[in-house]
Amino acid sequence: MIGPTVPLFDWGQKVVAVADLLNDGTFPELSEDALIVQQGGLGEVVQVGVHSETNSVVYMVEFGPHRVVGCLEHEIALAVAA
Repeated sequence: MIGPTVPLFDWGQKVVAVADLLNDGTFPELSEDALIVQQGGLGEVVQVGVHSETNSVVYMVEFGPHRVVGCLEHEIALAVAA
């Protein structure tokens, strides 16, 4: 059995997208593979969970109003305060 996964980021933390985030079908109003968030887009972690089958941490990140995107750890990085 795989042990518990410890998240790298926590609720309320500011993060940036480290690559372009594309629609995987989550947003039906957009075409498949449409750009959702551009690389460098600033967001805030609003929820943290674990995908039970893969034991991987999933972050719900709000990138602007009405744009909450599920992200894996390799898709985001801690935002550096200016």
